[in-house]
Amino acid sequence: MALPENPSAERLAVGLMSGTSADGIDAALVRIEGAGAEVSVTLLASDTLRYTPSVRQRLQGCMGPEAGNVREMTLLDAYMGELFAHAVMHICKKGSVDPQAISAVGSHGQTLFHHPESIQYPGFSVSSTLQIGSPAIIAQRTGITVVSGFRRRDMAAGGQGAPLAPYLDYILYHHRSRSRIALNIGGIANITALPAGAGPGEIMAFDTGPGNALLDLAAYHFSGGKKTYDVDGAMALGGRVQAPLLQALEEHPFLRKAPPKSADKDEFGPLFLDGILARFPSLASPDVMATIAAFTVRSVATAILEFCVQRARYEEIIVSGGGAKNPLLMEGLQEAFPKLTISASDDYGIPSGAKEAVLMAVLADATLHGWPSNVPAATGANASVILGDITPGAGFFEKE
Repeated sequence: MALPENPSAERLAVGLMSGTSADGIDAALVRIEGAGAEVSVTLLASDTLRYTPSVRQRLQGCMGPEAGNVREMTLLDAYMGELFAHAVMHICKKGSVDPQAISAVGSHGQTLFHHPESIQYPGFSVSSTLQIGSPAIIAQRTGITVVSGFRRRDMAAGGQGAPLAPYLDYILYHHRSRSRIALNIGGIANITALPAGAGPGEIMAFDTGPGNALLDLAAYHFSGGKKTYDVDGAMALGGRVQAPLLQALEEHPFLRKAPPKSADKDEFGPLFLDGILARFPSLASPDVMATIAAFTVRSVATAILEFCVQRARYEEIIVSGGGAKNPLLMEGLQEAFPKLTISASDDYGIPSGAKEAVLMAVLADATLHGWPSNVPAATGANASVILGDITPGAGFFEKE
C-alpha cells in the first residue's frame, strides 16, 4: 500500500516487538489519525506469539558481547524475519484486515547486543546496537513496507538509542493539568516523566534498572528450567526480603548514574545473577526471588525520587509491560508511593503487554511521514531525527 499523501488521513500500521526477555513476539494492529506528536492511536488487535523453548535457547545463546557466532546470528536473522512476517499476517487476520490495507510494519527486531557507551577506535569514537529479524524477509513475505533499526539513527546522533517509549508516552498520556509518570516494566524498566503541560522536548525519560529480566532468570534457575518467568509473582510471594542481599543489589552503580542512561539486559543478566547466588549461597530461593522483586521496585523508586520529583509534583504512575501483571511489583510500587495513583495502561485502552508493539507501529508511521520521533532529552541525542531504515513493500512508490 502506498502512503497516503494527506498526513492527517486515517492509516493502519502493525507493530512488532521482541523484548530483552526473548519470550515471544508482541504484535499490535493500530489505527492512527492526525499528524506528528499530536496523533491519535487506536488499538484494533493485539497478541503475543510465544517462542518455543528451542528458539528462546538459540536467541539467548547469541545474546551478549561474548555469545554466538557469525553463522548462527546470520541464520537467526533470517529465521526471525520469517517469524516476524508470520506475526504480521497473524495479527492482520485476527483484526480482520487485508494486509494490503496496512501502510507500514514497524519491527523492533530482537536485540542481541546493545552498547550505548562510546569506545575509541582508530580515528572515531563509536557505539553500537544489534537487532535481528530481517526486514527484507518481512517485506517480501507480506508485501508491506517495513521500518526497522529505530535505535541506530538516534545513536548516530549521539544518543543512547533508548528509551524509545517517550514518543508514544507523550502521545498517550500528556495532560494539561495532571503530571504523570509512565513506567514500562519489560526486561529492563524505564520511565517517562510527563509534567503537566509539558511539550515533547520538556519530558524526561530513561532506564531505571532491571524490570523482569533478573526475575525471569532467577525463576528459570530455581525451577531447573521449567519456568521462564514467575507466574503472578507466586515464587517471590512465598519468600521474605533479605536486607543484606537487598543492600548489596542497591550498590549497583547504574542506579545512581544520572540520565540520560540506558541499560542492556546483560547489565542485570546471567553473570549478575551468578554473582548474587555465589555471594549469598545459603538463601532460600523464594527469599532470593522476593528480594529481587523488592530491588526492582526500589530501583524504580530511586529513579523517580532522585531524578524526577524536583521538576514536578506527580499524581499518577501508569504501568505497562509484563511487570504490570506481577501483583508483588504493583503492590510494592503502591507502598513506595502511597499518595500516588498506580494504574495500568489497560485503563487507558492499551493492554500492558501490547504497548511496546503499539510504539513500533507509531514510530514506523512517523518515519514514513518524515517526522522525527526520538526525544533527545531522553536519549541524549544532539538532535531530533527521523528514526529507522525503510524497506519498501509492494506498491510503495505508487501514488494513491
